Amino acid sequence: MSDPYVLVLYYSHNGATAKMARLIAEGIEQAGLEARLRTVPKVSPETRASAPKVPDSGAIYCTEDDLKNCSALVLGSPTRFGNMAAPLKYFIDGTSSLWLSGSLSGKPAAVFTTTASLHGGQESTLLSMQLPLLHHGMLLVGLPYSESALTETRGGGTPYGASHLAGSDGARPLDGHETTLCRALGKRVATVTRQLLAGAAHVPS
Repeated sequence: MSDPYVLVLYYSHNGATAKMARLIAEGIEQAGLEARLRTVPKVSPETRASAPKVPDSGAIYCTEDDLKNCSALVLGSPTRFGNMAAPLKYFIDGTSSLWLSGSLSGKPAAVFTTTASLHGGQESTLLSMQLPLLHHGMLLVGLPYSESALTETRGGGTPYGASHLAGSDGARPLDGHETTLCRALGKRVATVTRQLLAGAAHVPS
């Protein structure tokens, strides 16, 4: 058995979602667990086209084993018409074998997103991303209002997960509140995961 880790799985088009993923990973590791950053390839309109086995830069592509063996999952995507982007949806749609085996059942999960506009579907995207995680039997983790940045933010930030107002060109940097909430989400997922792992270790076989 490998050491426990939290899988931070995301798709990023302009780089804003990738920046959030790295901040969430920082929060996970500050709370004492390993964070593994993974991404998914683009979906091509050409059915014969295929992505290279290794991306040119950034996180490597996620494998089924990465997902199967994680102790927790944090899922991220830019918003596309109030929903997750097609590449991530395509990947999640291909996880039926993990659903059949129950490999993800009982593990913590959280979600994060970016939008071009302030009212661009942050909350609907986060909620829609949670649905397949519920089907997998995962335990959803959000952001509590004890995080003061949640009530002070003028950009992203929701109780359903971390979010970021990236702007129409994706160039708006994460502000202080958004950064704080990304790290807070990572810490919370890692803390819950460690508590569950510690409890499982004390359950008689």
